[in-house]
Amino acid sequence: MRIMSWNINSVRLRAHLVVQAAQQLGADIICLQETKTPDEFFPHEVFQQAGYAHHHIHGMKSYNGVAILSKYPFEEITIHHRVRREDCRHIAVKVADFELHNIYIPAGGDIPDPDQNDKFSHKLEFVDELSDFFGGYQGKDSKLIALGDFNIAPLEHDVWSHKQLLDVVSHTPIEVEKLANMRASLDWLDSARVFVPPQEKLYSWWSYRNQDWRKSNRGRRLDHIWLTPPLTPRLKSYSSLVDARDWEKSSDHIPIAIEVDAE
Repeated sequence: MRIMSWNINSVRLRAHLVVQAAQQLGADIICLQETKTPDEFFPHEVFQQAGYAHHHIHGMKSYNGVAILSKYPFEEITIHHRVRREDCRHIAVKVADFELHNIYIPAGGDIPDPDQNDKFSHKLEFVDELSDFFGGYQGKDSKLIALGDFNIAPLEHDVWSHKQLLDVVSHTPIEVEKLANMRASLDWLDSARVFVPPQEKLYSWWSYRNQDWRKSNRGRRLDHIWLTPPLTPRLKSYSSLVDARDWEKSSDHIPIAIEVDAE
């Protein structure tokens, strides 16, 4: 089973790119963030025609929005509201023998100070709430995958310059600490760093502001796929479709994917 995650930055604008990426990655399940459309305008037909018959979506006009599209049926679907808001950032499904959580953590604005910036405060509280939520799972046998745009690049080589980005939202010490707490909540495995050593640069996002993103290569790894310990022996591969950043009118994020043995 192959599971793909992509912050698509408008699914109605880029549905054809989602299908193209899913075909190249051989995805059985597609998880999208920033779909930016109310549910009634979601382009279901495009994905149904591509073989993804099962949809769980939660969207709003212009902002946020998450979707899970699958060739496999869902046993359960849930919507989670975070930090006293209903802003379409976290949905989950039970598929096969595991839970799949699709999460879009707030970006956090530009000022890395929760007292001066409500958006940054919201982000930190959001991650804290996720830590508590996942920490509430009982026992060591929970089979979960959590993925999406976490908007935090936790490691030194998850950003183009560790020193220059220490005071830039997405790589500040407090964000890294909060995400580490979330990861510790269920002893999550960071799938990417199983296959790409932590001392190697690895990115999933490059700003639209870069005229030649490949040449400047000022990227950040904001997108993640995590697995709980019972699923880690079943992890077979991690991949990222870097060339998608060059597609016409593509997202500033790229698709990432894992392959796991299905049971």
